[in-house]
Amino acid sequence: MATTANANRTTSFGGRLTRGRRLAALRALIVAAVAFGAATAYAQAPDSGDSSWILISAALVLFMTIPGLSLFYGGLVRSNGVLSVLMQCFAITCVVTLVWVAVGYSLAFGSTGLVIGDFSRAFFHGMGPENLEGTIPEGSFAIYQLMFAIITPALIVGGFAERMRFSAVLLFVALWSLFVYVPVAHSVWGGGWLARIGLMDFAGGTVVHVAAGVSALVAAVMVGARTSFPDQVAPPHNMTLTVAGAGMLWVGWLGFNGGSALAADGDAAMAIVATHVSAAAGASTWSAIEWARYGKPSALGAVTGMVAGLGTITPAAGYVTPVAALLIGTCAGTVCFLVTQLMNLKLKIDDSLDVFAVHAVGGGLGTILVAVFASTALGAFGGREEFEMVAQLRVQGIGVLAVGGYAAIVSWLILRTTDALAGNRVSETDEVEGLDLASHNERGYIL
Repeated sequence: MATTANANRTTSFGGRLTRGRRLAALRALIVAAVAFGAATAYAQAPDSGDSSWILISAALVLFMTIPGLSLFYGGLVRSNGVLSVLMQCFAITCVVTLVWVAVGYSLAFGSTGLVIGDFSRAFFHGMGPENLEGTIPEGSFAIYQLMFAIITPALIVGGFAERMRFSAVLLFVALWSLFVYVPVAHSVWGGGWLARIGLMDFAGGTVVHVAAGVSALVAAVMVGARTSFPDQVAPPHNMTLTVAGAGMLWVGWLGFNGGSALAADGDAAMAIVATHVSAAAGASTWSAIEWARYGKPSALGAVTGMVAGLGTITPAAGYVTPVAALLIGTCAGTVCFLVTQLMNLKLKIDDSLDVFAVHAVGGGLGTILVAVFASTALGAFGGREEFEMVAQLRVQGIGVLAVGGYAAIVSWLILRTTDALAGNRVSETDEVEGLDLASHNERGYIL
């Protein structure tokens, strides 16, 4: 009896131990699951610093187009065409936004095809606050990239300013965004063929500047020169607007290049330093050349040199040191000045606002110089990247030629299409009267 009772107690006590162990194990499992879930949620959460910087950068890049580029270009044309330039930049912002949301973003970044993406993100389908692109929300990435898609065709306005129909401009921009910008952006930044061969383009030397500059040259030739060119070209009607717009471009460009690091980190900081230094060097070099050649430096030369310095450092900004940025900006001011003189005085091509000489030449030059100054081989004058310089020069050259050639051919085809559908050129009467009244029935100034 006693033995039986002891046995029963032992069995009962053993049962309680078994249940206790099970409960302890269950509690441990619950704690582990909660901890794992919290760790996973933390790991998938966007980095607040990176996210904030990209949103700020997106606003800065939009600031470059409206009002920066609008005022910069607006001051350079005649007083009876200033409103038309402002309206074109404003309308481009709207048109490209609609194209980008519908299919542009998806085709540029939707997959990793060789030339184009897919429609998986059409109309931003499936994009929610939980979707990440690296350490930032995908929405932040998409809107930041949209600002690049906006300013790139807006740069082309300088090639046909004061003489292209507004309807033709809108049609051209919509088609150009789809058939030039999107494939180039995908090829370079979306995992396409240029990215796969190793092209280094930090913030748009090829995607933005070469593509826009070459297209502006094609547009200038196809639309034709202004009726007064080259004998009686009017000077900029309001340099105050142009210098103010240039200042906005300089400020916005810090987000243009700094934001391209896609993080608030050391790469972003160095990109901003390089951008600022190159802009200052470009403006100073252009002014020094004018001072030596003509006896006086002009405000127009200073701001044009600044833009040249900014465009040329763009592909290299995140790869080079401040010393290299100083050299790149100096090269930009010198080379772009000489090409501007060649275009206007020798070739007599009416690229109204020097888009090709500043952007295509500057962007191409900077893309090539990446292979020189981004390499650690130059020591104090070099950058932080390890690569074989000659091989990288070949890749950079292929990138510049491929993007420039593609942009030229497709822009020619698009302009032929817009001319057939809407007519590219305004009448001589409308051009003389000014596009403010002819296109919009308004005046930029009522004095």
